[in-house]
Amino acid sequence: MAANNHWFLYPIFLSFLSVPLCSRASPWQAGTGTSLRVDHGEIFLVSPDTTFSCGFYSSGEGTNAYYFSIWFTHATDTTVVWTANCGSPVNGHGSTISLNREGNLLLTDVNGSTVWESKTKWGKHTTVALLNSGNLVIRASNDQVVWQSFDSPTDTLLPSQNLTRETKLVSPSGYHILYFDNDNVLRLLYNGPEITSIYWPSPDYNALQNGRTRFNSSKNAVLDDEGIFRSSDGFKMTASDSGSGIKRRITIDYDGNLRMYSLNAANGNWTVTGEAVLQMCYVHGLCGKNGICEYSQGFRCNCPPEYEMTDPKNWNKGCRPTFRINCGQRREDFTFVKIPHGDFYGFDLTSNKSISFEECMQICLDSCLCLSFTYKAGEGLCYTKDRLYNGQVYPYFPGDNYIKLPKKVTSTSSASRHFSLTCNPKNDKVMLVSKDAYMKNSDNIKWIYFYVFAAILGAVELLFIITGWHFLFKMHNIPKSMEEGYKMVTSQFRRFTYRELVEASGKFKEELGKGGSGTVYRGILGDKKIVAIKKLTDVRQGEEEFWAEVTLIGRINHINLVRMWGFCSEGKHRLLVYEYVENESLDKYLFSDRRTATLLTWSQRFKIALGTARGLAYLHHECLEWVVHCDVKPENILLTRDFEAKIADFGLSKLSKRDSPSFSFTHMRGTMGYMAPEWALNLPINAKVDVYSYGVVLLEIVTGNRVSSGTIIDDEEVDFMQFVQEVKQMLTRGVDLDIVDFRIKGHFNHEQATAMVKIAVSCLEERSKRPTMDQIVKDLMVYNDEDNHPAYF
Repeated sequence: MAANNHWFLYPIFLSFLSVPLCSRASPWQAGTGTSLRVDHGEIFLVSPDTTFSCGFYSSGEGTNAYYFSIWFTHATDTTVVWTANCGSPVNGHGSTISLNREGNLLLTDVNGSTVWESKTKWGKHTTVALLNSGNLVIRASNDQVVWQSFDSPTDTLLPSQNLTRETKLVSPSGYHILYFDNDNVLRLLYNGPEITSIYWPSPDYNALQNGRTRFNSSKNAVLDDEGIFRSSDGFKMTASDSGSGIKRRITIDYDGNLRMYSLNAANGNWTVTGEAVLQMCYVHGLCGKNGICEYSQGFRCNCPPEYEMTDPKNWNKGCRPTFRINCGQRREDFTFVKIPHGDFYGFDLTSNKSISFEECMQICLDSCLCLSFTYKAGEGLCYTKDRLYNGQVYPYFPGDNYIKLPKKVTSTSSASRHFSLTCNPKNDKVMLVSKDAYMKNSDNIKWIYFYVFAAILGAVELLFIITGWHFLFKMHNIPKSMEEGYKMVTSQFRRFTYRELVEASGKFKEELGKGGSGTVYRGILGDKKIVAIKKLTDVRQGEEEFWAEVTLIGRINHINLVRMWGFCSEGKHRLLVYEYVENESLDKYLFSDRRTATLLTWSQRFKIALGTARGLAYLHHECLEWVVHCDVKPENILLTRDFEAKIADFGLSKLSKRDSPSFSFTHMRGTMGYMAPEWALNLPINAKVDVYSYGVVLLEIVTGNRVSSGTIIDDEEVDFMQFVQEVKQMLTRGVDLDIVDFRIKGHFNHEQATAMVKIAVSCLEERSKRPTMDQIVKDLMVYNDEDNHPAYF
């Protein structure tokens, strides 16, 4: 294993790329008609102070692949700071970079194909220049900058180069991204082949606890000349050698960490003077799927017992099992190997509180999806895992992980690898392997007395547990499938009994609403918390599958989504427990009796539209589990006492089988008038159905009318599509929109109204032309003029 650890030296220096082919004097500016062939070996441009150069560089020794890039001229390793054709190298013979007669900067391969271009066509007087800042700019004849490399960073930011809502840094591996999230927080994201997860700032805490603020909308981060990297969310990284006169850069390295580097002018070497993630094992995806990051005078990657490296040369590909698990195997066929102080962060199959180790182990044994579980003895916390990502062993972690393995595999490997284990094959279900045994296969410790004592103690404890379970569940008449007891999924998500919810709702007395998926009732829990209890009417899964689905939904938490507090699954009963939202649903304010309904102000309408977009963007783009709502309508947009939007019923589409990248339904879902044409055309369903529905809702927020069912224009009744065509014509002619709700008597922001209508119309286009919810949020934020209002997301 040690032979593979040298890869950690490689990531940090991967961006320090090879020396250009020639270093003779080159101009800092060039006009149209200038070109450079890669095999001529000349640098294209050099900044006036010679700090930066741009031209071709080789992707490595012995290769014929070249990139057009910008680098530090005097750094020992010729550190690249920008690359035009990332991932698309050109041939080392005959490829050309040129500023053509039209003013377009072109990178062409040897066969004449265009690999990259600036897409600038400002005529023959266009110039391209490399500035002292490291910014490559293209200027028109009037000296206007029409393109610049600072607007499209790759993995590095230079002083005065802004990271904005439109830009991001991507590591050389392509798996780690620095970007501004929709809640205005600067984040590091692992975007791997199979999973996506945020790892910085810590996902265990909210923005405030992480020292950040969401209450900004500028989304800007910049490194200044003093060595201070500041972000609009409040994050600040200060170089350990702060002060002017030092060349610095901010880079997201191959290993996923964001670092600040300072250049030693004397020797041309770089020094790390700041970094975002102090404990490298907190970087997600570092050791790949099933891999474990271990702290040992730094860190290293390892595979769990009975796993092996997928690619001995690349830890990003993680580990693969040397065995197979199928759902036909008996529980007695499995055992567990302990990894002291180990955990696989996130992607919990189930999560429970205040249960014993034996109960936790039994949950994992009962599920063929479970690959391991982590148990924290102090609070009795149990997390079962169906996917092993972000594994780490940390000496101060207050728990242990247990890898589920077939007994045949462990008995064979134990004999061949000389593990010092003395296990009773009939009774023992856990191999207690010390950390040294797990990593070194020691065979010099005798634990027989310990195991005999543990076996006796375990048998007595098991007797008490069985007796207690029998008494508890016989008295309460709970089905066998419920014998796990109350399953606390988090401190705020739990499994309820049907009897509890009958009592909480007063035998389902007060009905709050009814929809296609069920009826909602008001309830009061034992701790006096008011909740909304939904009785589902069309769920066909078995208990275990239903439990797995709602557990995933329960982990979704966002300010613009209704929070699920728990669920019930007993026999034929399937119920969901949600937070209670005071002001009911949006339709009550838009379409109810206009003499009695509270009139929404324009600012409230815009806030509701933006909040709804943020909630859907989170479901579509930020959730670790992909969620499509499938029934976006005013009835499913609830309003808090401050008229913040909260989307309800967002997880119910997950209770049907789905494929990626689209869902497969046995029948249409949604509400007529809000359903995208894909449903009727029997096309694959994806997130764009929600975009269509959002467009309809947006028009209804603006007009105050149920336009999805038709409306009246110029005293004539028109259907929805006719109405949309009329709106398009208004936008084309540039006339004032006279469709805004007349009840607000002209008190509205005309720019916001026009933007909302344009967005709504774009949402109603054919699927390929509809924007994403992420883009819609960005477009609305441009018109969000409530500067003092918290930018909730």
